[in-house]
Amino acid sequence: MPQAKPSGMPKFDSICAIIFQMPTLVLDTNILVSALLRGGGAARWVLRACLTAHYQPVLGPALLAEYEDVLGRADLFRDSVLSASDRSEVFDGFLNRCRWVEVFYAWRPNLPDEADNHLIELAVAAQADAIVTRNLRDVTRGELKFPLLRVLAPEQCLEVFPCRP
Repeated sequence: MPQAKPSGMPKFDSICAIIFQMPTLVLDTNILVSALLRGGGAARWVLRACLTAHYQPVLGPALLAEYEDVLGRADLFRDSVLSASDRSEVFDGFLNRCRWVEVFYAWRPNLPDEADNHLIELAVAAQADAIVTRNLRDVTRGELKFPLLRVLAPEQCLEVFPCRP
């Protein structure tokens, strides 16, 4: 008879991230969208690295809600090479690779776009290595600074955390 896994045991992904020093990343919604559009470029490589366990993406309630909202906008993906079904399949695969992180404290870094504060809060709660975004200017301009947290464009992410997805 198979033994049930004790509820206090860490997930396999968490163990791999510790053993292999896998970078922990928060992917802004604009990276996920870029990766799913025609010519996704570096954003697509970052997503691919998450899907192939080279990076450990993290996810919390606010970011999941934002992902679902934006990915549900059919007009945004009108020119996408992927069908809605294909996008859903990639998104499900990405969610499967994400480590869920509860955010218990609101740091309120006071970013120019209030809607981006949750990215910093998630990254701090997850002890992430970086936030990957195309919105570098706004995400780095908060009043509250976290010196160990990097904010990187996808091209910078691939340079700082090289991998072969």
